[in-house]
Amino acid sequence: MTNKTILAFDLYGTLLSTHSIATTLAKHYGQDMAESIATLWRRYQIEYTFRLNSMKQYQDFEEVTRKSLLHTLAEYRLSMEINDIEEVMQAYDSLSTFKDVVPALEELRNLDNVECVVFSNGTKKMITNSVNGSSQLSDCSNVFSQLVSIDHIRSFKPAPEVYKYLAHCVRMAGRESEVWLVSGNPFDVVGARSVGLNAAWVDRSSQGWQDRLGPEPTKIIHGLGELVDMFKQ
Repeated sequence: MTNKTILAFDLYGTLLSTHSIATTLAKHYGQDMAESIATLWRRYQIEYTFRLNSMKQYQDFEEVTRKSLLHTLAEYRLSMEINDIEEVMQAYDSLSTFKDVVPALEELRNLDNVECVVFSNGTKKMITNSVNGSSQLSDCSNVFSQLVSIDHIRSFKPAPEVYKYLAHCVRMAGRESEVWLVSGNPFDVVGARSVGLNAAWVDRSSQGWQDRLGPEPTKIIHGLGELVDMFKQ
């Protein structure tokens, strides 16, 4: 049992920018269309996970990511060769970090009162490839004591069981308030708060909390540097 506070970092949309896949898409469709595809792709990727949860069905996140890309291309009436689809999917394993991520992780590495883990909808393969394959994030891979994938329990955020699984993995079952989710995704924050975890919402665009469905974040931060300040002793 640890006496450290657990910081569980969401991966996609928190540490890694899903919009950065537009760089690869731009090789095929130009920058403007690539950015539109990246935005809609992310929307359908999340929507697919919600729909699967509602139907009590499961397809892993790699399959969800691929199918939501194909959905997006079909909506724009675009086509892509199989080899090019594979190239884009491989590029999804090396997304760019947000600019505040690496400096914050380097500082968190030196704090004795926190333990950092990655907690993601992604498969273990996707998470491992992303943490080690991102040119920026790979240098900080040893900050994380665990890479926690929901794939083991075959459900997606924000289902309550995924956060309970996280607490189990970090040896905090029954001590959920000592676990902090760190996420840029409001649905993720609401899910974590609903089962007793603390949650820091990363509001990089300074839009303010707009979600009206469930509990509000424990803390709103505008970059991960503010998270470091919260736990410096």
